[in-house]
Amino acid sequence: MTDLTVIILTRNEARHISRAIASVRDVATRVLVVDSGSADDTVVLAKSAGATVLTHTWTTHAAQFNWALGQIAGASGWVLRLDADEVLTPELAAEIATGLPDVAGLYLRRRIWFMGQPVRFGGVFPVRVMRLFRNGAGRCEDRWMDEHIVVKGPTSVLKGELIDDNKNPLDWWIAKHNRYASREVIDILNARYDLLPNTSDPQQGGLKRWLKVRVYGRLPAGFRAGLYFFYRYVLRFGFLDGPQARAFHVLQGFWYRYLVDAKLAEVLRYIAETGAGPEVAIRHVLGVELNILHKHLSKAAA
Repeated sequence: MTDLTVIILTRNEARHISRAIASVRDVATRVLVVDSGSADDTVVLAKSAGATVLTHTWTTHAAQFNWALGQIAGASGWVLRLDADEVLTPELAAEIATGLPDVAGLYLRRRIWFMGQPVRFGGVFPVRVMRLFRNGAGRCEDRWMDEHIVVKGPTSVLKGELIDDNKNPLDWWIAKHNRYASREVIDILNARYDLLPNTSDPQQGGLKRWLKVRVYGRLPAGFRAGLYFFYRYVLRFGFLDGPQARAFHVLQGFWYRYLVDAKLAEVLRYIAETGAGPEVAIRHVLGVELNILHKHLSKAAA
């Protein structure tokens, strides 16, 4: 049996944590849950499911995951990064149980379910994500968002799927992506004004990140959201999905992308009208204070 440590980061994940742990119970040697101050029953449920629970203050997803890796430094075997709202399919669990190839890391095929329905079309599902790697061979690149696990050594791909199936209501999803949109605007402004230290690995993100920055990012704001939606919904047959999955294409493929552009325009207008610097504009318009993040990323880049 593969020696496997599963790391799950949590905060108020009582709705999901038992299901996530149950999906890895037959393949995990140990489950390490790192909680950042849950106010619900997340910790109790994780412990009752057999997980070891540690508490650590949240800064960024990358920092939290890398801190978790530090708690198992030097241990043998493999590490699986699993989000609390994700589960391994039985097929993927069986692949892991039968033994893993002689590589440093393995990409998993992640499929999104939205409001209880699988997203089958749109050209991006399932997507390959680096989630499974030998302990000591991988680490999360220190970005505020869109972070990837960096692996040193050869990689391969498993056939089974990882299912992302969040059971929270739509209002929760909208609020989450509203926050993500603000963070993405800051990433765009950071590229223009060099606000934060660059701790990204240029080799990570691959074609997707290159297309997002070099192609999508250079198209006219607003127009590009509609163009991307047309690509996903029409050219890649997103309209053939079920009603909930079609809503995902509209919300994530158009609404979210347009929201990023609208927020960016709002920040730039504030800069133009007031003469304020970008950090002041970000604080006033988006309500985000960059000082703490700047200190953390400066330390990571040192």
